[in-house]
Amino acid sequence: MERRLAAIVCADVAGYSRMMGTDEAGTHAAFKAHRSAIHPIILNHGGRVVKNTGDGFLLEFPSIVGATEAAIAMQTLMAERNDHLPADRAMQFRLGIHMGDVIADEDEVFGDDVNIAVRLESVASPGGFAISAKAHKEASKHLSVPLVDAGNHRFKNIKDPIGVWTWNPDGGPTLVPEAKEALAQQSRTAIVGVLPFANLSDAQDEYFSDGLTEDLIHALSLQSFYRVLSRNSTFAYKGKNASTRLIAREIDATYLIQGSVRRAGAKIRVTAELIAPETGEQLWTGRYDRDIGDLFAMQDEITTNLSAAIATEIVRAEASAPARPTTDVTAWDRFLKGLSHYYRQTKEDLSVAVDLFRVAIALDPNLSIAHAYLATIQIQSIQFGWVKGTREMWSEAMGLAETSVRLDPRSSFAFSILSWAHAMEGHDEAAMDAAKRAVALNPYDMGARGVLGICHFVIGEHRQAIELFSMAAQRDNSDPRYQWAALNAFSHYLVGQYDATLSWAREQLYVNPNHLQALAIRAAALAQLGRTGEASEATGVLMGNYPTLNVDRHLRNFHWKRAEDLAHYREGLLKAGVPLGKLTLVQSDVKRAAES
Repeated sequence: MERRLAAIVCADVAGYSRMMGTDEAGTHAAFKAHRSAIHPIILNHGGRVVKNTGDGFLLEFPSIVGATEAAIAMQTLMAERNDHLPADRAMQFRLGIHMGDVIADEDEVFGDDVNIAVRLESVASPGGFAISAKAHKEASKHLSVPLVDAGNHRFKNIKDPIGVWTWNPDGGPTLVPEAKEALAQQSRTAIVGVLPFANLSDAQDEYFSDGLTEDLIHALSLQSFYRVLSRNSTFAYKGKNASTRLIAREIDATYLIQGSVRRAGAKIRVTAELIAPETGEQLWTGRYDRDIGDLFAMQDEITTNLSAAIATEIVRAEASAPARPTTDVTAWDRFLKGLSHYYRQTKEDLSVAVDLFRVAIALDPNLSIAHAYLATIQIQSIQFGWVKGTREMWSEAMGLAETSVRLDPRSSFAFSILSWAHAMEGHDEAAMDAAKRAVALNPYDMGARGVLGICHFVIGEHRQAIELFSMAAQRDNSDPRYQWAALNAFSHYLVGQYDATLSWAREQLYVNPNHLQALAIRAAALAQLGRTGEASEATGVLMGNYPTLNVDRHLRNFHWKRAEDLAHYREGLLKAGVPLGKLTLVQSDVKRAAES
């Protein structure tokens, strides 16, 4: 045996088991043909085939630059060969590349560095490659193509985390440096596959079910919390009777979405479900019955409803997933743990979530989404009345929101939180600009549309605000990041629709019985309706929960543009019996009078 420094490339075919199950002889013949086609590339770069496996091979190169250039050339050639084939016959290699000290025994190579190359292949995307940071450092200065930093990964039976860089033939959009780490975090989150919706009607309606599937893939891919597999990855299973567990394993999906479309006369019914394939658990299901009417408008409406509901449920599922059995504490692990507490929506849990988000940011200062959620909690805690809204807290929330946008300028959520922070501070134009940017980045994000409603609300355009809040509440009513019911209560109050205010306040208090603003607007609305006894009782509940509350202090947190809106709210609070100023001042005056 001898030891030598070598570059190792490990390859396998994505979805090979599925392809063999469909056409064993054809798949084997295609694999041999592709392997023969790329063999000259291996030799031209000084490499050799260490061994062939059933669906891949292991290569050794004397130079990491030669190995990486060979990998690029191989995948480029494979992309050209696949371009002529239907999706279910395209064969895509995944390559892992590493360099290090190997043990050579006869014609084979062994050692930890070989194992790392094998592990890297498992995280490479079909048609691309994953290369260790160590190998990338040596090769990158000689390469003419850009690679993407995918952050650190932990691999089975590998002691230390491995830095990973990735490449795909299509290149994808060029990322600004600040966005690279955001993509790295994204690559470690959930992977979602949307299976082709089944057409349960005539064959002539196939275009609608396929189009709906494609639109849903696009809508979900605009989210920044998880990755969505491309059409080519999932349409290969169209019409196949394969189990969701098998499909998920072949395409590395954490969650699968499947559904059906049925047409009857002038009506269409769409059903969909979100499942965790490893357990078979149905996480969410929805049904939409619509008149056909304008077909494209209807398809867009269904897509919007589906994406809004599913996106929220995926975040909720990730937040509630059991902790992974590992002693390695990563920023993403801490973030998910914090998210699980955030979704419980209690004062104590939000405090725990704050600490965990801060730990996540300390571990990885470039984790954009942790900054966004921490800013969200800062704002909500003030609005719930759980912390005092100091200048320092508002400044920190603004700084966190600005950092989130800088780190991930593609995130609709980040721009939404920035808009929200600006709106709460009375920066009307900046808030509107950020909200419009959020909607432009993801037109299917109901949170972004609702935050646009906040912008209309603070400048006094309450009809527009009500429309946007109501739309968000209909399609995204289970997301605790946004308090649509409370916002709707305020909007209806300011246009004098007090009964509607009470209905919306009741909805908010059902979710959070201690919600400061919902308790306050309920008392004000009851007073404006002349329901004096109920208003007094509501004020008693409000002051029981927040005994130091007074109108002057409360209104300091409201930066509404129209003075008449503030006066209207102030009037209702005073009518309800909420103290104007500090109660202690009144008590001291009474005491002095008694002593005189």
